[in-house]
Amino acid sequence: MARRPLVAGNWKMNGLKASAGELETVIAGARGLPNVDFMICPPATLVARFAALAQGSRVAIGGQDCHADPAGAYTGDIAAEMLKDAGASAVIVGHS
Repeated sequence: MARRPLVAGNWKMNGLKASAGELETVIAGARGLPNVDFMICPPATLVARFAALAQGSRVAIGGQDCHADPAGAYTGDIAAEMLKDAGASAVIVGHS
């Protein structure tokens, strides 16, 4: 079984609601590359919006990081369950 490439873009702390047009460009470009998987990891503030826009496309939406606990007093962190609830299908864990 051949390996299938994954092209993932981590947007770090970049992007606003108005950045949806950039996601639409990625989605359109992905249509021309059927043998590659794509994933965009926007800031947590955009996960739900981007997941809604990407629904039905070949572009997955992921989180940039997550906390090991499902809830708690962890200011600025986000739980994996919260990302899933927002529409993320993957998360980059332990990245730098």
